[in-house]
Amino acid sequence: MMAHLMALTLAFMLDLWLGDPRWLPHPVRMIGQLIAFFEKKWNHGNFRRVKGAAMLLIVGIIVFFLSWTIVWGGYQIHMAAGIAAEALLIWTTIAQKGLKEAAMDVYRPLVEKDFTKARQNLAMIVGRDTGQLNESEIARGAVETVAENTSDGITAPLFFALIGGAPLAMLYRAVNTCDSMVGYRHERYVQFGWGSARIDDVLNWIPARLTAWLLLLVEKSSAVTFRLLREQARRHPSPNSGWGEAAFALLLGVQLGGKNYYFGEASYRPTIGFMRQELHAQHILESTKIMLRAIIYFLIVLWMGGTLIEMASSWR
Repeated sequence: MMAHLMALTLAFMLDLWLGDPRWLPHPVRMIGQLIAFFEKKWNHGNFRRVKGAAMLLIVGIIVFFLSWTIVWGGYQIHMAAGIAAEALLIWTTIAQKGLKEAAMDVYRPLVEKDFTKARQNLAMIVGRDTGQLNESEIARGAVETVAENTSDGITAPLFFALIGGAPLAMLYRAVNTCDSMVGYRHERYVQFGWGSARIDDVLNWIPARLTAWLLLLVEKSSAVTFRLLREQARRHPSPNSGWGEAAFALLLGVQLGGKNYYFGEASYRPTIGFMRQELHAQHILESTKIMLRAIIYFLIVLWMGGTLIEMASSWR
C-alpha cells in the first residue's frame, strides 16, 4: 500500500512537471491502436455486442498482464526499482498537465478576442461543431471538458493505483480508452461499444462522486449545495460525468449543458447549475485552478486512507 502511494505521488509529480512528452512512446496510443485493430476486424455482421465485449476482455488482459510483468520485474530487482516502474506506468494514465494546457490553449486567444483561434483550439478537445460559437459557448465547451475529465483523466486512475498499483491503473485506462473510442450511441458503435461503455460507467462510479464531494468540501460549501450537487448531477445523461460538471457549475456560479451542434444538427442536453453570471474566458482559468485543488486534496485523502489501511493491516 505504501509503495503504491509513493508511486502514484511520484507519477503525479512527473505529470505536473513533464505532462505527456511527444517524444515518449505512450502506452495509451498503443492501446488505441490495439482497439482500432479489433474494431476494424470485428465491428460488422452479427453478434457485435459479444464481439465488443470480447475485444474489451482481450485488451484488458493484455494491458494488465504486461503492466503486472513490468512491475513484478522491477520489484524483483529492488523496492526502489519497483516503485519507479509503477510510477512511470501510472504517469501515463493521468493527464493533468495536458488537460490544463488544452484548456489554456482556448483561454489565451479568447482573452485576446481571437475567436477564430479559440474555436479551432476548442475543436481539438470537443466533438461538437465550434465554427459559430460565441465567447460564452466557447468558454462553456472548455469548462465542461475540464470538469468531465478531472475524474476519469486524473483522480480515477490515481484511485485505482492506490487499490491495485500500476496494473489496475493501466487496466482502468484501457477500459476508459475503449469507451472513448467505441462507447458511443452512434449506429456504428451502439452494439460493439456497449460493454466498454457499461464497464467504464461501473469503474467511474466511486471516483466521480468522491471527486465531486471533495471539491465542495474543500470549498466549504453548504449543506444546500451538497443537495444541489446530487440533484444537478442526475440531469446529465451520463451516470458519472454529471457529478464533475455539477460540482464545477455550482462552484463557478455558471450554467453548463444546453444546446450543441454536431455535424450541423442541433442536440439538446439538460442544463446543469444556475446562471448567476454568463460564462466568459476567466471561467476557463478558474476551472483549471479548481481542478488542481481537487487533485491535491484527492492525493491527501488517498494518503490518509492508504495509511489507515496500512496501519490496520500491521495491527492485525
